[in-house]
Amino acid sequence: MSANSPAGSDSPSPSGSDVPSGSDSPVIAGLLLAAGGGRRLGGHPKALLPYRGRPLVENAVRVLREAGCGPVHVVLGASAAEVRERADLAGCVVVDNPDWAEGMGSSLRVGLTSLAGTGARAALVSLVDQPGIGPAAVARVREAYRSPASLVAAAYDGERGHPVLFGADRWADIAATATGDKGARVHLARHAEEVMLVECSDIAEAFDIDTPPDLVRLL
Repeated sequence: MSANSPAGSDSPSPSGSDVPSGSDSPVIAGLLLAAGGGRRLGGHPKALLPYRGRPLVENAVRVLREAGCGPVHVVLGASAAEVRERADLAGCVVVDNPDWAEGMGSSLRVGLTSLAGTGARAALVSLVDQPGIGPAAVARVREAYRSPASLVAAAYDGERGHPVLFGADRWADIAATATGDKGARVHLARHAEEVMLVECSDIAEAFDIDTPPDLVRLL
């Protein structure tokens, strides 16, 4: 699949340029959920919010790459065509979620489905609207991968947050239970004792850009 490829096209080989080199390195894919329509922001798609002179989605992709994730898959929804036109997503696999308005769960399902056949051992899932979480925190979560059964989440003062890493063995169950805005919460709750929490409050801030007052954090 070429950069900015629509859903339904052939998936890229795990030997693509975004995949970390080295036969001993497990392929940890970055999965960026960037489909939100920004309802509480007046209908401005979060992916296109301006951040350091560029669309916010570009920052989120950069963070995943600098943390060592690859390939990077990006799930778009609201104003997907405009995001493709305005944002530089070269080298990413871009998939559309036509049901984005149903909530984060639908985007997570679409994203996990797009990773099938890539050879990824895990998906590190991040959200487009959390610019306070940089490469250091993402890398810390990525490095906690142990096996395709891994279940890892960043924590902030002991509270679970994003990003979250899902070993490939868990994808089917997560996709089956991801509905509405729950995302992977059902799976995480069922397997709470298996979740490895990785404290990141010393190197990241887990705020969301949800309402107009939050926009000051993008300045």
